[in-house]
Amino acid sequence: MKYIYLALVVLLSGCASTNNILENTDAMRVIEKAAEVAPDSVSGEFIFTVQAAGEQRNVVYLNTQLDYRDGRNITIALSPFVADYLKTEFGSTPQEYLINKQVRVKGEAKQVKIWFTTNGRRTDKYYFQTHIRVSSPEQLEVLG
Repeated sequence: MKYIYLALVVLLSGCASTNNILENTDAMRVIEKAAEVAPDSVSGEFIFTVQAAGEQRNVVYLNTQLDYRDGRNITIALSPFVADYLKTEFGSTPQEYLINKQVRVKGEAKQVKIWFTTNGRRTDKYYFQTHIRVSSPEQLEVLG
């Protein structure tokens, strides 16, 4: 009888830990999966803490690491439409508002080739990043 209780405790504690919605997604696992299926992508809901942000050509980039070139980084790329929408919702830019906040993003994690440039010209050197493109406000939720 005591084994039944022990089994129930183990089973229920396992269920409780998997339902913790505020737990960060394992970024390295997502990066590895995206690399495995490249050029395809990995669909899902991912939870990350935004550590850094930037903007280039009207696209806002939210990063899970302070350095976007870090191999452990996942970049959430907000379309100009989504960035403008969020600016209206937050009362400040997503780059300012979302730093150190946890977000849930729904989408596809995809390995992207980033080319190095010199004097405005592409070189033959590159590295990979993992991006999740967000083209609709419904894809992004601020958790805290």
